[in-house]
Amino acid sequence: MVTAERPFHLVVFGASGFTGQFVTEEVAREQVDPERSSPLPWAVAGRSREKLQRVLERAALKLGRPTLSSEVGIIICDIANPASLEEMAKQAAVVLNCVGPYRFYGEPVIKACIENGASCIDISGEPQFLELMQWKYHEKAAEKGVYIIGSSGFDSIPADLGVIYTRNKMNGTLTAVESFITIHSGPEGLSIHDGTWKSAVYGFGDQSSLKKLRNASNLKPVPLVGPKLKRRWPISYCRELKSYSIPFMGSDVSVVRRTQRYLYENFEESPVQYAAYVAVGGITSVIKLMFAGLFFLFFVRFGIGRQLLIKFPWFFSFGYFSKQGPTQKQLDAASFTLTFFGQGYGQDIGADKNKPNLKICTQVKGPEAGYVATPIAMVQAAMTLLNDASDLPKAGGVFTPGAAFSKTKLIDRLNKHGIEFSVISSSEV
Repeated sequence: MVTAERPFHLVVFGASGFTGQFVTEEVAREQVDPERSSPLPWAVAGRSREKLQRVLERAALKLGRPTLSSEVGIIICDIANPASLEEMAKQAAVVLNCVGPYRFYGEPVIKACIENGASCIDISGEPQFLELMQWKYHEKAAEKGVYIIGSSGFDSIPADLGVIYTRNKMNGTLTAVESFITIHSGPEGLSIHDGTWKSAVYGFGDQSSLKKLRNASNLKPVPLVGPKLKRRWPISYCRELKSYSIPFMGSDVSVVRRTQRYLYENFEESPVQYAAYVAVGGITSVIKLMFAGLFFLFFVRFGIGRQLLIKFPWFFSFGYFSKQGPTQKQLDAASFTLTFFGQGYGQDIGADKNKPNLKICTQVKGPEAGYVATPIAMVQAAMTLLNDASDLPKAGGVFTPGAAFSKTKLIDRLNKHGIEFSVISSSEV
Protein backbone atom coordinates (compact mmCIF):
# COMPACT_ATOMS: atom_id res chain seq x y z
CA MET A 1 0.00 0.00 0.00
CA VAL A 2 2.92 2.36 0.63
CA THR A 3 4.19 4.17 -2.44
CA ALA A 4 6.17 7.35 -3.05
CA GLU A 5 2.85 9.24 -3.36
CA ARG A 6 1.34 7.55 -0.26
CA PRO A 7 4.29 7.21 2.11
CA PHE A 8 2.48 6.21 5.35
CA HIS A 9 0.62 3.03 6.32
CA LEU A 10 -1.11 4.84 9.20
CA VAL A 11 -1.70 8.49 10.06
CA VAL A 12 -3.03 9.36 13.55
CA PHE A 13 -5.15 12.50 13.08
CA GLY A 14 -5.68 14.47 16.30
CA ALA A 15 -2.59 12.85 17.86
CA SER A 16 -2.17 15.67 20.39
CA GLY A 17 -5.73 15.34 21.73
CA PHE A 18 -6.46 13.46 24.95
CA THR A 19 -7.27 10.11 23.31
CA GLY A 20 -5.00 10.75 20.32
CA GLN A 21 -1.87 10.67 22.50
CA PHE A 22 -2.77 7.14 23.72
CA VAL A 23 -3.44 5.99 20.14
CA THR A 24 -0.03 7.43 19.16
CA GLU A 25 1.66 5.36 21.90
CA GLU A 26 -0.18 2.23 20.74
CA VAL A 27 0.93 2.67 17.10
CA ALA A 28 4.51 3.14 18.39
CA ARG A 29 4.20 -0.20 20.25
CA GLU A 30 2.80 -1.90 17.14
CA GLN A 31 5.71 -0.56 15.09
CA VAL A 32 8.20 -2.64 17.14
CA ASP A 33 5.97 -5.70 17.73
CA PRO A 34 8.35 -8.72 17.60
CA GLU A 35 5.88 -10.53 15.30
CA ARG A 36 6.06 -7.79 12.66
CA SER A 37 7.82 -8.96 9.52
CA SER A 38 7.79 -5.62 7.66
CA PRO A 39 8.29 -1.93 8.56
CA LEU A 40 5.31 0.22 9.58
CA PRO A 41 5.84 3.77 8.26
CA TRP A 42 3.43 6.14 10.06
CA ALA A 43 2.78 9.77 10.90
CA VAL A 44 0.94 11.98 13.36
CA ALA A 45 -1.28 14.83 12.15
CA GLY A 46 -2.82 17.92 13.73
CA ARG A 47 -2.79 21.71 13.85
CA SER A 48 0.36 22.36 15.91
CA ARG A 49 3.80 20.98 15.09
CA GLU A 50 5.00 21.81 18.64
CA LYS A 51 2.15 19.85 20.27
CA LEU A 52 2.67 16.86 17.95
CA GLN A 53 6.40 16.94 18.69
CA ARG A 54 5.66 16.98 22.45
CA VAL A 55 3.34 13.96 22.13
CA LEU A 56 6.06 12.01 20.31
CA GLU A 57 8.64 13.03 22.93
CA ARG A 58 6.33 11.90 25.76
CA ALA A 59 5.70 8.57 23.98
CA ALA A 60 9.46 8.14 23.42
CA LEU A 61 10.10 8.67 27.14
CA LYS A 62 7.30 6.35 28.26
CA LEU A 63 8.29 3.54 25.87
CA GLY A 64 12.06 3.96 26.34
CA ARG A 65 12.59 4.72 22.63
CA PRO A 66 14.74 7.89 22.39
CA THR A 67 14.79 7.84 18.57
CA LEU A 68 10.99 7.64 18.19
CA SER A 69 10.49 11.32 17.18
CA SER A 70 12.85 10.93 14.23
CA GLU A 71 11.05 7.75 13.02
CA VAL A 72 7.56 9.31 12.71
CA GLY A 73 6.27 11.73 10.07
CA ILE A 74 4.48 14.95 11.08
CA ILE A 75 1.62 16.34 8.95
CA ILE A 76 0.15 19.76 9.72
CA CYS A 77 -3.56 19.89 8.99
CA ASP A 78 -6.68 21.49 10.37
CA ILE A 79 -10.29 20.29 10.38
CA ALA A 80 -11.33 23.78 9.19
CA ASN A 81 -9.04 23.57 6.14
CA PRO A 82 -10.33 20.98 3.59
CA ALA A 83 -7.19 21.30 1.42
CA SER A 84 -4.98 20.29 4.37
CA LEU A 85 -7.24 17.27 5.07
CA GLU A 86 -6.90 16.21 1.44
CA GLU A 87 -3.11 16.50 1.66
CA MET A 88 -3.15 14.27 4.74
CA ALA A 89 -5.45 11.68 3.10
CA LYS A 90 -3.22 11.52 -0.01
CA GLN A 91 -0.28 10.47 2.16
CA ALA A 92 -2.06 7.70 4.14
CA ALA A 93 -3.24 4.16 3.48
CA VAL A 94 -5.38 4.36 6.66
CA VAL A 95 -6.28 7.47 8.70
CA LEU A 96 -6.99 6.90 12.41
CA ASN A 97 -9.34 9.77 13.23
CA CYS A 98 -9.25 10.79 16.92
CA VAL A 99 -10.91 14.23 16.56
CA GLY A 100 -14.34 14.42 18.20
CA PRO A 101 -17.14 15.09 18.93
CA TYR A 102 -17.55 13.44 15.53
CA ARG A 103 -20.96 15.02 14.89
CA PHE A 104 -19.07 18.33 14.47
CA TYR A 105 -15.67 17.24 13.15
CA GLY A 106 -15.99 13.75 11.66
CA GLU A 107 -17.56 14.27 8.24
CA PRO A 108 -14.83 16.47 6.61
CA VAL A 109 -12.26 13.76 7.40
CA ILE A 110 -14.40 10.99 5.88
CA LYS A 111 -15.05 13.12 2.79
CA ALA A 112 -11.32 13.87 2.30
CA CYS A 113 -10.41 10.19 2.77
CA ILE A 114 -12.98 8.93 0.23
CA GLU A 115 -12.06 11.55 -2.37
CA ASN A 116 -8.34 10.79 -1.99
CA GLY A 117 -8.42 6.99 -1.74
CA ALA A 118 -7.54 6.52 1.96
CA SER A 119 -9.42 4.23 4.33
CA CYS A 120 -10.53 5.73 7.66
CA ILE A 121 -11.19 4.35 11.14
CA ASP A 122 -12.74 6.30 14.02
CA ILE A 123 -13.73 5.61 17.64
CA SER A 124 -17.09 7.39 17.62
CA GLY A 125 -19.78 6.23 20.04
CA GLU A 126 -22.36 8.57 18.44
CA PRO A 127 -25.15 6.60 16.67
CA GLN A 128 -26.48 9.62 14.75
CA PHE A 129 -23.07 10.38 13.22
CA LEU A 130 -22.33 6.72 12.47
CA GLU A 131 -25.69 6.02 10.81
CA LEU A 132 -25.67 9.31 8.87
CA MET A 133 -22.19 8.60 7.45
CA GLN A 134 -23.29 5.16 6.26
CA TRP A 135 -26.39 6.65 4.66
CA LYS A 136 -24.48 9.46 2.91
CA TYR A 137 -21.18 7.84 1.94
CA HIS A 138 -21.49 4.04 1.64
CA GLU A 139 -21.87 4.03 -2.14
CA LYS A 140 -19.17 6.68 -2.71
CA ALA A 141 -16.70 4.72 -0.55
CA ALA A 142 -17.58 1.48 -2.40
CA GLU A 143 -16.91 3.18 -5.76
CA LYS A 144 -13.47 4.26 -4.54
CA GLY A 145 -12.74 0.88 -2.91
CA VAL A 146 -11.97 2.44 0.49
CA TYR A 147 -13.17 1.28 3.92
CA ILE A 148 -14.74 3.73 6.38
CA ILE A 149 -15.18 1.95 9.71
CA GLY A 150 -16.68 3.80 12.68
CA SER A 151 -17.02 2.85 16.37
CA SER A 152 -13.70 0.95 16.40
CA GLY A 153 -12.84 1.58 20.05
CA PHE A 154 -14.39 0.33 23.29
CA ASP A 155 -17.56 1.61 21.57
CA SER A 156 -18.24 -0.85 19.92
CA ILE A 157 -15.67 -3.51 19.00
CA PRO A 158 -16.05 -5.66 22.17
CA ALA A 159 -19.87 -5.71 21.87
CA ASP A 160 -20.08 -6.11 18.08
CA LEU A 161 -17.39 -8.78 17.74
CA GLY A 162 -18.50 -10.33 21.06
CA VAL A 163 -21.92 -11.12 19.55
CA ILE A 164 -20.24 -12.61 16.45
CA TYR A 165 -17.87 -14.64 18.65
CA THR A 166 -20.83 -15.92 20.72
CA ARG A 167 -22.68 -16.93 17.53
CA ASN A 168 -19.58 -18.73 16.18
CA LYS A 169 -19.14 -20.66 19.45
CA MET A 170 -22.76 -21.81 19.72
CA ASN A 171 -23.42 -25.28 18.38
CA GLY A 172 -26.67 -24.25 16.71
CA THR A 173 -28.52 -20.99 15.92
CA LEU A 174 -28.00 -18.02 18.23
CA THR A 175 -31.22 -15.98 18.36
CA ALA A 176 -30.78 -13.44 21.19
CA VAL A 177 -28.03 -11.96 23.37
CA GLU A 178 -28.00 -9.70 26.42
CA SER A 179 -24.66 -8.14 27.33
CA PHE A 180 -23.61 -6.66 30.69
CA ILE A 181 -20.61 -4.37 30.99
CA THR A 182 -18.82 -4.27 34.35
CA ILE A 183 -16.17 -1.58 34.87
CA HIS A 184 -13.59 -2.39 37.57
CA SER A 185 -11.58 0.38 39.22
CA GLY A 186 -8.69 0.52 41.67
CA PRO A 187 -8.46 2.33 45.02
CA GLU A 188 -8.33 5.75 43.31
CA GLY A 189 -11.63 5.21 41.49
CA LEU A 190 -12.60 6.05 37.93
CA SER A 191 -12.30 9.15 35.81
CA ILE A 192 -13.26 9.76 32.18
CA HIS A 193 -12.13 12.72 30.07
CA ASP A 194 -14.94 15.18 29.38
CA GLY A 195 -14.66 14.75 25.57
CA THR A 196 -16.83 11.63 25.97
CA TRP A 197 -19.25 13.59 28.17
CA LYS A 198 -19.59 16.32 25.50
CA SER A 199 -20.43 13.73 22.82
CA ALA A 200 -23.16 12.32 25.11
CA VAL A 201 -24.59 15.77 25.88
CA TYR A 202 -24.86 16.70 22.18
CA GLY A 203 -26.17 13.24 21.23
CA PHE A 204 -28.96 13.14 23.82
CA GLY A 205 -29.79 16.78 23.11
CA ASP A 206 -30.50 15.95 19.47
CA GLN A 207 -32.21 12.56 19.57
CA SER A 208 -35.02 13.76 17.30
CA SER A 209 -32.52 13.97 14.39
CA LEU A 210 -31.64 10.29 14.82
CA LYS A 211 -35.34 9.33 14.72
CA LYS A 212 -35.83 11.39 11.53
CA LEU A 213 -32.77 9.78 9.92
CA ARG A 214 -34.04 6.27 10.71
CA ASN A 215 -37.48 7.08 9.35
CA ALA A 216 -35.96 8.53 6.15
CA SER A 217 -33.75 5.43 5.68
CA ASN A 218 -36.96 3.40 5.34
CA LEU A 219 -35.20 0.06 5.99
CA LYS A 220 -37.16 -3.18 5.92
CA PRO A 221 -37.20 -4.87 9.34
CA VAL A 222 -34.96 -7.93 9.59
CA PRO A 223 -36.81 -11.15 10.48
CA LEU A 224 -37.30 -12.07 14.13
CA VAL A 225 -35.91 -15.53 14.87
CA GLY A 226 -37.15 -17.22 18.05
CA PRO A 227 -39.14 -15.46 20.79
CA LYS A 228 -38.85 -11.68 21.01
CA LEU A 229 -36.14 -10.55 23.45
CA LYS A 230 -37.95 -8.80 26.32
CA ARG A 231 -36.58 -5.47 27.50
CA ARG A 232 -35.59 -5.36 31.14
CA TRP A 233 -36.85 -2.66 33.49
CA PRO A 234 -34.68 0.51 33.65
CA ILE A 235 -33.32 -0.94 36.92
CA SER A 236 -33.18 -4.73 37.08
CA TYR A 237 -31.23 -7.38 38.97
CA CYS A 238 -28.94 -9.80 37.15
CA ARG A 239 -28.82 -13.01 39.21
CA GLU A 240 -25.82 -14.47 37.38
CA LEU A 241 -23.67 -11.39 38.06
CA LYS A 242 -25.25 -10.65 41.49
CA SER A 243 -25.56 -7.01 40.43
CA TYR A 244 -28.19 -4.41 39.60
CA SER A 245 -28.11 -3.19 36.01
CA ILE A 246 -29.31 -0.26 33.93
CA PRO A 247 -29.55 0.05 30.10
CA PHE A 248 -26.24 0.87 28.39
CA MET A 249 -26.68 4.24 26.65
CA GLY A 250 -23.72 4.04 24.24
CA SER A 251 -23.64 3.06 20.57
CA ASP A 252 -23.44 -0.73 21.07
CA VAL A 253 -27.10 -1.53 20.32
CA SER A 254 -27.15 0.66 17.18
CA VAL A 255 -23.86 -0.84 15.92
CA VAL A 256 -24.73 -4.50 16.64
CA ARG A 257 -28.13 -4.13 14.91
CA ARG A 258 -26.50 -2.63 11.81
CA THR A 259 -23.99 -5.50 11.73
CA GLN A 260 -26.73 -8.12 12.10
CA ARG A 261 -28.66 -6.50 9.24
CA TYR A 262 -25.53 -6.53 7.03
CA LEU A 263 -24.76 -10.20 7.77
CA TYR A 264 -28.39 -11.18 7.11
CA GLU A 265 -28.69 -9.20 3.86
CA ASN A 266 -25.27 -10.17 2.45
CA PHE A 267 -24.66 -13.69 3.78
CA GLU A 268 -28.18 -14.81 4.80
CA GLU A 269 -26.91 -15.32 8.36
CA SER A 270 -29.66 -15.64 10.95
CA PRO A 271 -30.02 -12.21 12.66
CA VAL A 272 -29.40 -12.02 16.42
CA GLN A 273 -31.55 -9.84 18.69
CA TYR A 274 -29.48 -7.77 21.12
CA ALA A 275 -29.81 -5.68 24.29
CA ALA A 276 -27.01 -4.00 26.28
CA TYR A 277 -26.82 -3.22 30.00
CA VAL A 278 -24.34 -1.88 32.55
CA ALA A 279 -23.82 -3.84 35.78
CA VAL A 280 -23.65 -1.15 38.47
CA GLY A 281 -23.26 -3.19 41.69
CA GLY A 282 -25.36 -2.59 44.79
CA ILE A 283 -28.31 -0.37 45.58
CA THR A 284 -26.11 2.63 46.65
CA SER A 285 -24.61 2.81 43.14
CA VAL A 286 -28.09 2.56 41.64
CA ILE A 287 -29.35 5.55 43.67
CA LYS A 288 -26.25 7.65 42.82
CA LEU A 289 -26.60 6.85 39.10
CA MET A 290 -30.35 7.48 39.14
CA PHE A 291 -29.81 11.01 40.47
CA ALA A 292 -27.01 11.68 37.95
CA GLY A 293 -29.21 10.29 35.13
CA LEU A 294 -32.25 12.39 36.11
CA PHE A 295 -30.12 15.55 36.34
CA PHE A 296 -28.58 14.77 32.96
CA LEU A 297 -31.87 14.01 31.17
CA PHE A 298 -33.50 17.15 32.58
CA PHE A 299 -30.66 19.57 31.72
CA VAL A 300 -29.86 18.07 28.30
CA ARG A 301 -33.28 19.15 26.94
CA PHE A 302 -32.45 22.89 27.06
CA GLY A 303 -29.70 24.97 25.42
CA ILE A 304 -28.69 26.57 28.71
CA GLY A 305 -28.84 23.18 30.44
CA ARG A 306 -26.45 21.70 27.88
CA GLN A 307 -24.05 24.62 28.41
CA LEU A 308 -24.07 23.96 32.17
CA LEU A 309 -23.50 20.22 31.68
CA ILE A 310 -20.52 20.95 29.42
CA LYS A 311 -19.06 23.61 31.73
CA PHE A 312 -19.29 21.53 34.93
CA PRO A 313 -18.89 17.85 33.94
CA TRP A 314 -17.39 16.83 37.29
CA PHE A 315 -20.34 18.23 39.27
CA PHE A 316 -23.15 16.85 37.09
CA SER A 317 -21.59 13.40 36.65
CA PHE A 318 -20.92 12.98 40.41
CA GLY A 319 -17.17 12.99 39.77
CA TYR A 320 -17.04 10.40 36.96
CA PHE A 321 -16.11 12.87 34.17
CA SER A 322 -13.48 15.61 34.41
CA LYS A 323 -11.59 18.03 32.16
CA GLN A 324 -8.29 16.44 33.29
CA GLY A 325 -9.23 12.82 32.57
CA PRO A 326 -7.80 9.82 34.45
CA THR A 327 -4.38 9.67 36.10
CA GLN A 328 -1.86 6.96 35.10
CA LYS A 329 -2.58 5.16 38.41
CA GLN A 330 -6.32 5.11 37.64
CA LEU A 331 -5.61 3.76 34.12
CA ASP A 332 -3.29 1.03 35.41
CA ALA A 333 -5.82 -0.19 38.00
CA ALA A 334 -8.94 -0.19 35.80
CA SER A 335 -10.34 -2.94 33.55
CA PHE A 336 -13.61 -4.09 32.01
CA THR A 337 -15.56 -7.33 31.66
CA LEU A 338 -18.32 -7.62 29.06
CA THR A 339 -20.47 -10.72 29.70
CA PHE A 340 -22.82 -12.10 27.03
CA PHE A 341 -25.80 -14.34 27.83
CA GLY A 342 -27.06 -15.94 24.62
CA GLN A 343 -29.90 -18.31 23.80
CA GLY A 344 -30.84 -20.25 20.70
CA TYR A 345 -31.66 -23.58 19.12
CA GLY A 346 -29.79 -26.83 18.49
CA GLN A 347 -29.19 -27.80 14.87
CA ASP A 348 -32.14 -30.22 14.82
CA ILE A 349 -34.70 -27.87 16.44
CA GLY A 350 -36.90 -25.47 14.45
CA ALA A 351 -37.08 -21.85 15.68
CA ASP A 352 -40.77 -21.31 14.85
CA LYS A 353 -42.80 -22.62 17.79
CA ASN A 354 -40.26 -24.27 20.08
CA LYS A 355 -38.69 -22.68 23.14
CA PRO A 356 -34.94 -21.99 22.82
CA ASN A 357 -33.08 -25.09 24.06
CA LEU A 358 -29.46 -23.83 24.11
CA LYS A 359 -27.76 -21.29 26.38
CA ILE A 360 -24.26 -19.88 26.13
CA CYS A 361 -22.25 -17.42 28.22
CA THR A 362 -19.17 -15.72 26.79
CA GLN A 363 -16.94 -12.87 27.93
CA VAL A 364 -14.69 -10.17 26.55
CA LYS A 365 -12.19 -8.91 29.14
CA GLY A 366 -9.71 -6.12 28.74
CA PRO A 367 -7.68 -3.32 30.35
CA GLU A 368 -9.07 0.17 31.11
CA ALA A 369 -11.78 0.81 28.52
CA GLY A 370 -11.39 4.40 27.28
CA TYR A 371 -7.67 5.02 26.88
CA VAL A 372 -6.01 1.57 26.94
CA ALA A 373 -8.50 -0.84 25.32
CA THR A 374 -9.77 1.76 22.82
CA PRO A 375 -6.31 2.45 21.28
CA ILE A 376 -5.59 -1.32 21.15
CA ALA A 377 -8.91 -1.99 19.37
CA MET A 378 -8.44 0.93 16.96
CA VAL A 379 -4.84 0.03 16.03
CA GLN A 380 -5.60 -3.69 15.62
CA ALA A 381 -8.59 -2.79 13.41
CA ALA A 382 -6.17 -0.73 11.28
CA MET A 383 -3.64 -3.60 11.12
CA THR A 384 -6.47 -5.92 10.03
CA LEU A 385 -7.35 -3.48 7.23
CA LEU A 386 -3.72 -3.45 6.10
CA ASN A 387 -3.05 -7.19 6.39
CA ASP A 388 -6.31 -9.14 5.93
CA ALA A 389 -7.46 -7.46 2.70
CA SER A 390 -8.73 -10.72 1.13
CA ASP A 391 -11.09 -11.34 4.11
CA LEU A 392 -12.71 -7.88 4.06
CA PRO A 393 -16.00 -7.15 2.25
CA LYS A 394 -15.20 -7.31 -1.49
CA ALA A 395 -15.95 -3.67 -2.33
CA GLY A 396 -15.22 -0.80 0.03
CA GLY A 397 -17.95 1.10 1.84
CA VAL A 398 -19.00 2.46 5.23
CA PHE A 399 -19.15 -0.42 7.70
CA THR A 400 -19.57 -1.34 11.34
CA PRO A 401 -16.61 -3.28 12.83
CA GLY A 402 -18.62 -6.54 12.74
CA ALA A 403 -19.60 -6.05 9.08
CA ALA A 404 -16.02 -5.26 8.05
CA PHE A 405 -14.15 -7.73 10.23
CA SER A 406 -16.41 -10.76 10.83
CA LYS A 407 -14.37 -12.95 8.42
CA THR A 408 -10.93 -11.59 9.43
CA LYS A 409 -8.45 -12.46 12.20
CA LEU A 410 -9.25 -9.36 14.29
CA ILE A 411 -10.46 -11.39 17.32
CA ASP A 412 -7.15 -13.34 17.29
CA ARG A 413 -5.20 -10.06 17.10
CA LEU A 414 -7.17 -8.62 20.05
CA ASN A 415 -6.61 -11.80 22.12
CA LYS A 416 -2.84 -11.37 21.63
CA HIS A 417 -3.01 -7.73 22.71
CA GLY A 418 -4.89 -8.16 25.99
CA ILE A 419 -8.56 -7.93 24.90
CA GLU A 420 -9.54 -11.55 25.50
CA PHE A 421 -12.60 -13.41 24.15
CA SER A 422 -13.63 -16.64 25.95
CA VAL A 423 -16.52 -19.06 26.44
CA ILE A 424 -17.61 -19.27 30.11
CA SER A 425 -20.33 -21.92 29.76
CA SER A 426 -22.49 -23.59 27.16
CA SER A 427 -25.41 -25.87 27.91
CA GLU A 428 -28.56 -27.47 26.60
CA VAL A 429 -31.64 -26.34 28.54
